[in-house]
Amino acid sequence: MAIKKNVTASTQNQALCAIVFLYRHVLNRDIDLLDGLIRSKRPGRFPVVLTKAEVRKAIIHLSGVKKMIVMIMYGSGLRLMECLRLRIKDYEDILGVPCIGFCLKNVVDFV
Repeated sequence: MAIKKNVTASTQNQALCAIVFLYRHVLNRDIDLLDGLIRSKRPGRFPVVLTKAEVRKAIIHLSGVKKMIVMIMYGSGLRLMECLRLRIKDYEDILGVPCIGFCLKNVVDFV
């Protein structure tokens, strides 16, 4: 199934489990077809991690609000929607200073 139909490993495993269940629990038979079965494997996935230099190179090409959003996301680990939902008051409460000037100064100082 994995070779001829080009399906994912989870699709093949689900179909195989259904067939095994049918034979063992419904038909009460042993299934001998599993001996020569080629099982597909899930591909290994590695997280994409950028170095500090690569992040700086990417941020250099941004400006204004987009630059500040990316820097906040990178520095704090926030997801996009979490970052977009932040209010100026949130920054002022955390930092204890008026945020507009402070945040914009740090954006300029970072790059």
